[in-house]
Amino acid sequence: MHPHQNPYQSLPPRSFWRTAVAEPDPSAIDDLWTPAFSLGQDDPVLTVGSCFARHLGPALLDRGMNWRDTEPAPPGLTPAERHRRQYGAFSFRTGNVHTAAAFRQWLSWASGETAPPHEVWCEDGRFFDPFRPSVEPDGYDSAEAVLTARRTTLAAIGGALEAGGCLILTLGLTEAWHSRATGAVYPVCPGTVRGTFDTRQHAFHNAAFAEVHRDLSAALALARAANPALRVVLTVSPVPLTATATGGHALTATTYSKAVLRAVAGQLAEEHEHVDYFPAYEIITGAPFRAAFFGPNLRTVTPEGVAFVMRRFLGALAQPPAAPRPAPATGPDRGEDVWCDDAVLDYYGPR
Repeated sequence: MHPHQNPYQSLPPRSFWRTAVAEPDPSAIDDLWTPAFSLGQDDPVLTVGSCFARHLGPALLDRGMNWRDTEPAPPGLTPAERHRRQYGAFSFRTGNVHTAAAFRQWLSWASGETAPPHEVWCEDGRFFDPFRPSVEPDGYDSAEAVLTARRTTLAAIGGALEAGGCLILTLGLTEAWHSRATGAVYPVCPGTVRGTFDTRQHAFHNAAFAEVHRDLSAALALARAANPALRVVLTVSPVPLTATATGGHALTATTYSKAVLRAVAGQLAEEHEHVDYFPAYEIITGAPFRAAFFGPNLRTVTPEGVAFVMRRFLGALAQPPAAPRPAPATGPDRGEDVWCDDAVLDYYGPR
C-alpha cells in the first residue's frame, strides 16, 4: 500500500527536526539562514541595538566587511578609555538601544520629525544625557555640552543612514521606562545607571506586539526615507532580561519579550523585500546547544558563541570567515555586562 502523496515528502532535510536539529553534531547545524539580499565586502554596514549588537561591528570589521563607525574615538585615548566611553560599540554613539520605541525615537530626532526634550540630569556638578547615560560615564561640564554632544550623534545618524548599504538592528527588550511629561523613552530606568527615580515623573510600560510592530515600522520608514536603497537585517538578542519590572518571573518575562520581538521581526521580513531576519537568537538559545554559549550567569554570551553566530552569518553571505580574534579580558564573570545598561539592575536584586 502506497502512502498518500503530501507536501512533506519533497522537503529537504533542514525542514525536519530529526535531520536538521536532533541528529547532527551541534557544531554542524547549518543552513539556518538564506539571505534575502546580497551584502558585499564594500557595502557600508551599520549596527545598532542592544548590548549583544556591540559584538557585530568589530566582528564584521575583523572579517573585512565595510562596517561604519560614524563617531570614532578622538586620538589619544587608550583602548580602555575607548571601551569605557563606548566608542566603537555601535555605528552610532547612542549607547544601547534596547527597544523598538527607543530606536524609533533616535531616528525621529535625527530626521527632524520630532525634537528631543531638553532634559538633562545633574549629579555632583556633572551633567548626563538621560537618553544615553552610560556613554560618558564621567558626565559633561554643562547641560549645553550634553545637548551639543547629542546633536553631534543625531547628525551622525542622519549622515550614516543616507550613505548606508545595510543596517543590522538587534532588538533586546519590550520593557521600558518613559517620561510622563514628554513621553520620551529612556534606555534604562532612571535611578539605576544615573538620575533619580520619581514615580510622578517616570512610568513603566511593557510593549505588546502591535506597539512594537508600529514603532519598528515607523522607524524603518524613516530610515528608508533617508535612503530608499537601505536594506535592513533584524536580529533578536539572545541575552535574557537582567530583571523584569512586570512583577512576574524573570524567565517568563524574558520569554514574552523575546517572543514578541522575534514575531515582529519575522512579520516585518515577510512584509518588506528590503527587510530580512537573521536567527542569532535561535543559534545561541536553541535546544541543541544546551546553553553552551552562555557564561556561568546564563546571560553573557561567550566569545565562542559570538564567533559561532558570525561564522553562520558570513558563511551564508559566502564571505569566508577569518579566525576570530581573542576576546579582550573583561574580568571574572563580567563579559558583555560591562556594556549593558540593563545589567546594572542585577545590583538591586537579593543576595
